[in-house]
Amino acid sequence: MVGILPEERCGNLVELQTVCGGAFDAFPRGGEEAVMVHSGLLQLFVHFYNSQVFQQKILEIVNECKSVVFTGHSLGGAIASLSALWLLTNIQTNSSFISVFCITYGSPMLGNEPFSQAILQERWAGNFCHVVARHDLLPRLLFAASQLFDSQFHALFQLWHLSMAGPYFGQIAHQISDDKRDYLFEKVLACVACRSQGGGDRETSLFWPFGSYLFCTDEGAICLDNAVAIVKFLYLVMMKGSATSGIEDHLEYGKYVEKYCWQYLLKTNSVDACFSESSNDAGITLALRSLELTTQESAYGDAKDCLLKARQIGCKRNLNNAKMAVNLAKITPLRAQIEWYKVFCDDSDEKLGYYDSFKLRSASKRGSKVNMNRLRLGWFWDELIDMLQTNKLTHDFHKLAKYVNAAQFYKLLVEPLEIAEYYRNGEHKKNGHYIEHGRQRRFKMFDKWWRDRNVGDEENNPRTKFASLTQDSCFWARVEEARDCIYEFRGEVEKGNSTLLLEKIEKFEQYASSMVIRKEVSVDVLAENSSYSLFREEWKELKSQLQLLQPNFPDFHDGMVL
Repeated sequence: MVGILPEERCGNLVELQTVCGGAFDAFPRGGEEAVMVHSGLLQLFVHFYNSQVFQQKILEIVNECKSVVFTGHSLGGAIASLSALWLLTNIQTNSSFISVFCITYGSPMLGNEPFSQAILQERWAGNFCHVVARHDLLPRLLFAASQLFDSQFHALFQLWHLSMAGPYFGQIAHQISDDKRDYLFEKVLACVACRSQGGGDRETSLFWPFGSYLFCTDEGAICLDNAVAIVKFLYLVMMKGSATSGIEDHLEYGKYVEKYCWQYLLKTNSVDACFSESSNDAGITLALRSLELTTQESAYGDAKDCLLKARQIGCKRNLNNAKMAVNLAKITPLRAQIEWYKVFCDDSDEKLGYYDSFKLRSASKRGSKVNMNRLRLGWFWDELIDMLQTNKLTHDFHKLAKYVNAAQFYKLLVEPLEIAEYYRNGEHKKNGHYIEHGRQRRFKMFDKWWRDRNVGDEENNPRTKFASLTQDSCFWARVEEARDCIYEFRGEVEKGNSTLLLEKIEKFEQYASSMVIRKEVSVDVLAENSSYSLFREEWKELKSQLQLLQPNFPDFHDGMVL
């Protein structure tokens, strides 16, 4: 599908989460910088997203399909990518299980590096394959967004659009003057070359690839998933092109699909040469031959080095996985020491329990040791997450049961200590309550890992005894918020806000009681002097006072907010 970009500056980017009427609100962030996408392409997606046909199709997919493939050519590829991303985001928030894949042909870049990084972090990169013809201008065009006039963009898109509808494909390049074709090709090539070297101005450097790229020629194809290597090859395979081929190649994807399908069916992709090199070198030589790059060409050395580095990165990911397994084993004693501390606190005559013992601890050697272990465990998991964010671990790392279970156990064991330290230091008075303002990103990521795991039937069985660790790692933060609501209510004079506070307190009481009934809390929650026990006493006292003052609080009746 070829469409026409809206009449606006073709290099404009907008923040993804701020548009589409909330369609991408749940899309993950890629780091400190905002996730941004091309404004015009996003507008095209919004047009389709708001259509009744799109909504009906999506409803059919969610209700009836186990897998779906989005595909599109040219600007249609960008819409296909955004549609796939929207569905992946929707699946994530609604706990649906649908396999999503997207194939684009000659699609332009979509967004900036944080956009690409967010897709990597969610392990969605493997869901996207972008097919790129050797000299096709469009996948490279937005690298030159700041160097070209909008009218040149629109003239080119109009040309492709009309050519797809007309019968004269072979002559389309000549519908633009030689000077304009040459200028366009040279500008794009120069900007791609600059970007491949890590340069470029502010606008050029905004765009960054995501997913896998399949580079096609008449001789074969090569697939890359390393973004740096992709940008390098966008330049290297374009070097031998011309202004004419840069325009015409955009309409050759049907030929490539047909050719490769026949090659697969007839098994014609055979090696007709003997290599004296190692199998590694032979594989790289064959890959470069498929792109019609020979050893005599100046680009061959750069292309070979790029592939070697990309392969080394893949090998290094596996090595990093192995190193993380060793490091995980090394921190096990730290975790065990905290477990022993919990047992000690739960059995203490002070009857404070695990959370409150740590929160109210004195300057003891035991407390200091546990606090240091808390910090060291946090450093380990932060390092692991940093490696995930920078794509230094394998793509399926977050699905490995060893790490999913270890992260969940760490969260349930250590996050209560994080909460205790937060309130012990009075951070809630300066920054606000923990869940919204103090929770570390690592715990939010571990929440998602645990949600996305394969759940066995045994996990739905009712408990016969209290959990060893409270199953809501933020339980104590909710206790602190509920107690704060009680204190705030006692000093509150505005009736409207008083009712809201009572509703919050009652909601938490119901939630906590249901957890106790289901035995999803640890015994420390029910310790005689724990914060939860104090909350229950304070809430009971407040309800008694409200019964006496019922004429002033007509919404409160028989211990409940009506």
